Amino acid sequence: MHEVLQALDNAARQLDRPAPRLLAVSKTQPPEAIRALAGLGQRAFGENYVQEALCKQAALAGLELEWHLIGHLQSNKAADAARAFDWVQSVDRAKLVDALARHRPADLPPLNVLVQVNIDDETSKHGCGPDEVDALAAAIALQPRLTLRGLMAIPSPKPDLRRRRQAFAAMKRLFDALAGRFPTVDTLSMGMSEDYLAAFEEGATMVRIGTALFGARKRPVSGQPDMLG
Repeated sequence: MHEVLQALDNAARQLDRPAPRLLAVSKTQPPEAIRALAGLGQRAFGENYVQEALCKQAALAGLELEWHLIGHLQSNKAADAARAFDWVQSVDRAKLVDALARHRPADLPPLNVLVQVNIDDETSKHGCGPDEVDALAAAIALQPRLTLRGLMAIPSPKPDLRRRRQAFAAMKRLFDALAGRFPTVDTLSMGMSEDYLAAFEEGATMVRIGTALFGARKRPVSGQPDMLG
């Protein structure tokens, strides 16, 4: 963890802007690994699967952690996600907006929401098209139980990093335009273990890192299906 934070701090000094928030991607990692990283000061953790996250949250009850859903959200899991997470980064359709707002408990702060964008127009990837961002963002902003915080993307892992930079730069343009219309927008989530510095250089305010923090990915938590939650 120290090496990642040091790399981000060095990049931030060179670029003369604040370092991005670090989201530790803990999907498939056991609760003990999360507890160990929390002991080093990490508080924000990202999960792909709702049911897997619920098990970990129960095991880690008492720790003041911030939970982000970063995987594709099925509509039938929206109620659980609205109750269990602090952030949902993978909102890509209006149906989810309505479900999350309806199920967010009144005794919790509004749910922080990012619009997931399929910036490379990959048929195998989730996310709305760039031309759909405005309408979806407006729908989120109308919901008092949700807070529109910005955008998230998982660009195609092209071997040529320059191609990925183009996707990051396109996301930054979308983000700047959105922030100009909605005052709550402050988060551009992009970049993973192999390209987080490039993502930050292109404008990311949050990077999602798993392997560089935890090591090689573990098997899914016992008893949890290896499928999107």
